[in-house]
Amino acid sequence: MATTTTSTTATAWSPDIVAFPATDAAPEALILQAATVAGSIEGDAPAVRVPFIDDAEASFTAEGAEISESDPELDEVVVHTGKITQLVKLSREQAEQVNTPDLISQSVTRAITRKANQAFLTQPAPTSPAVTPPAGILNHAEIPVMEPTAPITNLDLLVDLISVIEQNGGAASHIVLNPMSWARLRKLKTRTDSNESLLGAGASDAARQLLNLPVLIDRSMPHNQGLILDKNAIAAAVGEVKTALSEHVYFKSDSVAMRCTWRIGWNLVRPNRLGKFLLEPDTP
Repeated sequence: MATTTTSTTATAWSPDIVAFPATDAAPEALILQAATVAGSIEGDAPAVRVPFIDDAEASFTAEGAEISESDPELDEVVVHTGKITQLVKLSREQAEQVNTPDLISQSVTRAITRKANQAFLTQPAPTSPAVTPPAGILNHAEIPVMEPTAPITNLDLLVDLISVIEQNGGAASHIVLNPMSWARLRKLKTRTDSNESLLGAGASDAARQLLNLPVLIDRSMPHNQGLILDKNAIAAAVGEVKTALSEHVYFKSDSVAMRCTWRIGWNLVRPNRLGKFLLEPDTP
């Protein structure tokens, strides 16, 4: 008697799962632009363990003298991941319309990216013993914060924060802002009686940059805050964006299911190489 296998049955009995590289499926995701991807895993329990070294201090030694031993500290940061998901139910008739698959795919991609960005920035820390989904980077208390004494009218606060990151051994790579915060900075003038923008004329902008750093705009960033980061200070685990179609789960209603999943995670290797700034004093 022949054995029934997926290779001898119709495709409907073993629906395909399509996987896309995250850089193709969600290129605007902050985790791909503002972190260093260290690996990929599957499951809530496994984690990516990223080793790093706290350098020991070097010193001068006289000719012929014995060189003292150094003891660099070998450490690691653990990256736990969570799975972002979306399930869409469509009637068979709707799913067979000409433009529906493409439009639904675009919608799901936007939703997955939107959730990923929100989680990367502001996800609350999990309650122990849970370790996933990981806390958003803005919720790490070790990140330096700079708060002005009055609403900012120049970029001095940002210059100071970049110097703090560099003093801590980092190299600022990106600035993350809310759209309204970016607009607010764009409106800063060279002087109080001038209409000349401190950041230059908008009509000549070739790219979003501030203090020679790329500016990433995302509405998940709180309105009154900005973030300056060194992407090498953030370790990330990023899997493939996987989509699947099934006619079986909604068989009784003659409907089709589209599922999309994306497993991601992150953690701060060196929190003091990021910095958060406020555009005006924080009020209780």
